[in-house]
Amino acid sequence: MARPRTPLLSRERIVTAALRLIDEEGLDALSTRRLATVLSVSGPSLYNHFATKDELLDAVVDSVIGEVDLSMFGGDADPGLPVGLTTPWPQALRDWARSYRAALAAHPNIVPVLAQGPGRRPNALRLADAVFGHLVESGWPRGQATRIGALMRYFVTGSALASFAAGFPADAGVYDAADYPHLGEAHRLAGHRGAVDEGAFETGLEALLDGLVLRFERLAARS
Repeated sequence: MARPRTPLLSRERIVTAALRLIDEEGLDALSTRRLATVLSVSGPSLYNHFATKDELLDAVVDSVIGEVDLSMFGGDADPGLPVGLTTPWPQALRDWARSYRAALAAHPNIVPVLAQGPGRRPNALRLADAVFGHLVESGWPRGQATRIGALMRYFVTGSALASFAAGFPADAGVYDAADYPHLGEAHRLAGHRGAVDEGAFETGLEALLDGLVLRFERLAARS
């Protein structure tokens, strides 16, 4: 029998299938046996590409991080900015946070793993490097830049972990006015999930950036 021109398996194909399985059925659905079935291969053949399930999961998480746009941290320079910068840091953080949240919102089941930190994941480390580098080059002290990067990651991943609006039952009978005098319209929240959750994210993002701008101005005034 002729040898196939392309290998039956590749790391990319395995990661794509694993992410699709997690998206559709959750993290608990991912196992070597189940993934092998989905790919129509034998279980041991997966170990030629990934030594452990944790290694595979790291690759899946990193593929999601690879969907985040980092172009606001590089490209054609604006002559009005410091050398090497293209976008003022508040706008760069704003654009990046929106892209980051969009990537996580597309794959919500992977967020708990992603929230653990970059580890040895190349895309995650590139993301951390881009954010930190842009802040430092913009004039933030290195310690402050580190904390801002952490703050933004906490905020974005937290916003993607669950829906605030969906957490309120749509049953109006739950909200007895005697017990919850201010929740008379809470049963409507789940029906406006997208608008509520998106609005909350944008409100929080702008509040964070407004506060950071004031902090940056105070730092500049002291120097």
